[in-house]
Amino acid sequence: MKITVNGREAYAYTGGKTFDAALPCVVLIHGALNDHSVWTLLARSLAHHGHAVLAIDLPGHGRSAGPVLASVEAAADWVWALLDAAGVQQASLAGHSMGSLIALEAASRQPERASRLVMLGTAYPMKVSEALLSTARDEPLKAIDMVNAFSFASMASKPSYPGPGAWLQGGEIALKRRMQAKQTELNLFEHDFRMCDTYAGGLEAAAKVSCPTTFILGDKDQMTTPRQAAPLAQALKARVVSLCAGHSLMAEAPDPVWNAVRQALN
Repeated sequence: MKITVNGREAYAYTGGKTFDAALPCVVLIHGALNDHSVWTLLARSLAHHGHAVLAIDLPGHGRSAGPVLASVEAAADWVWALLDAAGVQQASLAGHSMGSLIALEAASRQPERASRLVMLGTAYPMKVSEALLSTARDEPLKAIDMVNAFSFASMASKPSYPGPGAWLQGGEIALKRRMQAKQTELNLFEHDFRMCDTYAGGLEAAAKVSCPTTFILGDKDQMTTPRQAAPLAQALKARVVSLCAGHSLMAEAPDPVWNAVRQALN
């Protein structure tokens, strides 16, 4: 589904159903160097179980036109602008990694419009090591391989999403390389990592959030460890769901993630 937001074309995947703004809406916000495709299975499941789904491509990612947004705060405002353009008054906000910070900030900026907040693979502060930042700047393909190694709980995940025979690690590498190559105006990997690293408003945002909040965390996550998420979870009075997975939760544990999100939305 294409939507004009602030005069530029944006894309949102609707889960294989025609978007109906009258249904309970769920916005799915991807992480660094990703696009809407990380949500495909979950988006389809939600769309076929009574929800209006918008799995978005952030500006400069996937099918959404640039320019890339400069900060988590700017991305949060853009999410509400997209919902205005789609005719949605109230929505549940779910985000993974960088997207979880955007969802948090969005829920804090218009708390009366956020009905649920779901944060997957999250932490605050979401600091990135200088070694990884410098590698993302100087050798982005090497950095992609590094992050990929940290994102899964094992080197040989059992056949999972999207189906038997899928190579989860290879699929994630291919997606990140595609996003990096498509954005020619800047180093997208470094940009997204620095957005996470510099976001400093998490606890202030948490104080403004009024909707029920759920954290879905991988107990073997090396990118955003459950320990790093604990202070923010406490500030939000969040329900915390721990899954046997690494950082790439939606690919590695699709059924448990679906069950956890469904409970969070209900």
